[in-house]
Amino acid sequence: MPEVMFAGPDGRLEGRYHHSDTPNAPLALVLHPHPLHGGSMNNRVTYSMYRRFQEMGFSVMRYNSRGVGRSQGRYDGGIGEISDAAAALDWMQMVNPNSTELWVCGYSFGAFVGMQLLMRRPEIRGWVSVAPPANDYDFGFLAPCPCSGLMIAGGKDTLAPESSIRKLVDKLNTQKNVEVDYRVFEQADHIFAKQIRQITDAIEDHVTVRQAFFLSVEAEED
Repeated sequence: MPEVMFAGPDGRLEGRYHHSDTPNAPLALVLHPHPLHGGSMNNRVTYSMYRRFQEMGFSVMRYNSRGVGRSQGRYDGGIGEISDAAAALDWMQMVNPNSTELWVCGYSFGAFVGMQLLMRRPEIRGWVSVAPPANDYDFGFLAPCPCSGLMIAGGKDTLAPESSIRKLVDKLNTQKNVEVDYRVFEQADHIFAKQIRQITDAIEDHVTVRQAFFLSVEAEED
């Protein structure tokens, strides 16, 4: 789990990167929760998602956004943090120039940043959003959402209420060629203290299904 430092738009950013042994392996970028509420790349949910992508054979990265840990700069209300995510993605693509499958995965505030990145980078083929703060942030920018993905909510989450996430899912599912795999863990609050394994199992299940779909589409094109 090598430590990496890479250039961000407001100074150097600190990350952890695992390079897959598989040539041209798929890539995953994992984004942490809100930095003003203790969010960092070492958050338990963030770390667990990172590990599961690693176990699935991905080259995967988690990193601290500006002002967190050893990353330079200061919190920028989400705007600069989107630029940080883009810089992390640039770094991964520089290291893996021939990889053709890219996923973005975020938890809480990281889910908001990840979905913003999704709209800016058409090469992203899949996404995972865990407890996106749909009641605090306007996700109307997902119009249209460029691809399908996985969304996870906690039934007892008071910070990112399931009802607000469900409204977002319903809206996305009306869009052409978009299908949100929506999973609600009824006993989970925003911390998901007892549902980490459920989250990572859901991610593996969803990614496996989507990868089979990618292969079928590629076979038809050939």
